[in-house]
Amino acid sequence: MAKQSIFGRISTLMKANINALLDSAEDPQKMLDQLVRDYSNSIADAESAIAETIGNLRLLERDHQEDIQAATEWGNKALAASRKADELRSAGNATDADKFDNLAKIALQRQISEENEARAIAPAIASQTEVVDKLKDGLNGMKQKLEQLRSKRSELLARAKTAEAQTKVHDAVKSIDVLDPTSELGRFEDKVRRQEAIAQGKQELAASSLDAQFTALDDIGELTEVEARLAVLKTGGKPQAAIED
Repeated sequence: MAKQSIFGRISTLMKANINALLDSAEDPQKMLDQLVRDYSNSIADAESAIAETIGNLRLLERDHQEDIQAATEWGNKALAASRKADELRSAGNATDADKFDNLAKIALQRQISEENEARAIAPAIASQTEVVDKLKDGLNGMKQKLEQLRSKRSELLARAKTAEAQTKVHDAVKSIDVLDPTSELGRFEDKVRRQEAIAQGKQELAASSLDAQFTALDDIGELTEVEARLAVLKTGGKPQAAIED
C-alpha cells in the first residue's frame, strides 16, 4: 500500500470526532468496536510503511556516507600523487613527475564525481527523513487515539452494565412491594386480616351467648323463691321477710 494512502488514512482517522460519531451511531458499542478495529489495522499498516521507509532512508544515508568517504579517499590520493610529482620534478625526473600529476588529476576527477553523487542524494535523504518524521508523529497520535477509544469503550460497557443492574434491582424491589394491592403479599395480607376479623366476631358472639345464659339462670332463681313463699302462704303460714333482723 502506498505511503501517501496510509498517510491520508491516518490523517482522516486523527481528525475523527469520536463523540460526534457515537452520538450519531445507532449502536455506540458496535461503532467503538469498528473504530478500534480500523485504528488497529491502520496502525499495523503504518508501522509496516514506516519500517520500509526507514529502511530505504538508511540505505540512502549509507550510500551518501560512502560517497563522502570515497571523495575524501580520492582527495587524499590526488594529494599523494601531486606530492610525488613534485619530488620527482625536483629530482630532475620530469617524465615520471608528469605521470604522477596525471594520476593526481584522475583522482581529483573521481573525487568530484563522488561529491556530485553525495550532493544528488542529499535532497532524497531530507525528503525521506521528513516523511518518516510525519509517519512517526501520525503513528504516535493514532496510538493515543486508540487508547482513548479503548478507554471510552470500557467506560461505555461499565455504564451499560451498571444501568442494567440498577434496572434489575428496581424491578425486583417493585415486584415485592407490600403496599401494592395487586401483589401476592398484598393479597395475602388482606386474607389474613379477614381471617382475624372473623375470629374476633366469633369470640364476641360466644361471649354474648354466655352472658345470656347466666342472666336466664338469675331469672329462674327469682321465680323459684316466689313459688316457695306462695306455698307457705297457702298453708297458713306467715309471709317470710327477705331480710330478718
